[in-house]
Amino acid sequence: MKKLKRIVQDVKTLVTENMPNELNTLLWQLICYPPKIPLRLQQEQLLAKAENFSVIVDDPYFTNQRLQVNCFKWGNGSTRVLISHGWGSKAMDFDGLINALKENPNLQIIAFDAPANGSSEGDLSNLLLFANAVKAVIAAKGEPDIAIGHSFGTMANVSALTDLCITPKLLISIAPFILLQENFIRSMTAVGVPADAQQAFLDDFKSRYGIYPSEYAMQKLYKFDDTLNHWLAYDELDTMLPDAYLQVFLQAHPSIKTKNYSGAGHERIIKSAELIADVADKVNEAL
Repeated sequence: MKKLKRIVQDVKTLVTENMPNELNTLLWQLICYPPKIPLRLQQEQLLAKAENFSVIVDDPYFTNQRLQVNCFKWGNGSTRVLISHGWGSKAMDFDGLINALKENPNLQIIAFDAPANGSSEGDLSNLLLFANAVKAVIAAKGEPDIAIGHSFGTMANVSALTDLCITPKLLISIAPFILLQENFIRSMTAVGVPADAQQAFLDDFKSRYGIYPSEYAMQKLYKFDDTLNHWLAYDELDTMLPDAYLQVFLQAHPSIKTKNYSGAGHERIIKSAELIADVADKVNEAL
């Protein structure tokens, strides 16, 4: 968190000093740096019970290196469950859910730390690295029967599964990330970046990736039809991902089943005892 605080302070300084070129360079760190939070004791204990493995993801965006992505597996059941965490998070932040799912001997639970998140290599990350990590895990361990994602991990799951033409038996999305560009804009606005500097960053994004970040929207990435068993948990009071974004997406896909955990909080929702019990029930129902 110290590095993120320093980035924010440096951005504010460059805005005040009107240094657009330096500001644009630093905005890439503001947008693409995921803070790392140390493991708690109970998370370390759960991690000690995991079977560890790793996959490799190419990073042509920041390091131009091959990054080691650390992965974890519990159980040897016939039903494979893949869990994808959110931005600035890690696999062990799902400790409560993983412990609940471990009680079912029919499950094989797989989770990973995305590039530049948790224990995996890298300093900066993006949606493509997240999605490519999902693909690499699937290549190593096989197609998931059930895919669970939180926040940014939901968009990574949808992107990867769509690219691989995989339709799981059950897709669970928790506080899903909906609009990438709008999130960028909210992040820049929150630290006082003026509109012209924001547009310069978006233009630079297009020059690097060939498209504006507005193309990375759930409405455009989501290609599943209404036969998919998709359950979505959200908090209408979520201050990080405005509910209005989600409702537009849900109106376009009325077959998605939902539950509102009002007041649970964007980050804390995956710790909710009610949500953990509901997810465990949904998984058991899909077996």
